[in-house]
Amino acid sequence: MEKESLDEIIDFAIEREKEAVLFYQNLQKMVNFSEKKQLLQKFEAMERGHIIILEQIRKQDIKKIEVPEVQNLHISDYLVSTSPSEDMSYQDILILAMKKEEAAYKLYTDLSEKSRLAKVKKLFQRLASEEAKHKLAFEEMYDEEVLDQY
Repeated sequence: MEKESLDEIIDFAIEREKEAVLFYQNLQKMVNFSEKKQLLQKFEAMERGHIIILEQIRKQDIKKIEVPEVQNLHISDYLVSTSPSEDMSYQDILILAMKKEEAAYKLYTDLSEKSRLAKVKKLFQRLASEEAKHKLAFEEMYDEEVLDQY
């Protein structure tokens, strides 16, 4: 596998992360309360961190890339995504974030399954694993801060 092809995959993933950064920046403009803006700024910073991780993966030997197994609480499986709005609740923001990470996870998982080359498959698996970690973080927040209220 040529380095250019792997770089193209990483560039693709970085573009998805930049879109996520923009998504959270736009949401910050919509919400009214500072605590919601702070939460969305935290999510934006997390997405910026993903870009850094992707750049680090670019520098690694693909053979040395690890694909950690990530727990899935499946909370997002049972939630319906909401549309961004000015009056979003904390719960709505978490659901939106979970669904966004879930979609990214599915994208990379599908691309991994369709890949014929082991190196490309492994790279997509690693990217899917990263998205699964982020989804898990949101699911844990939801579990601790929303579901515990019921």
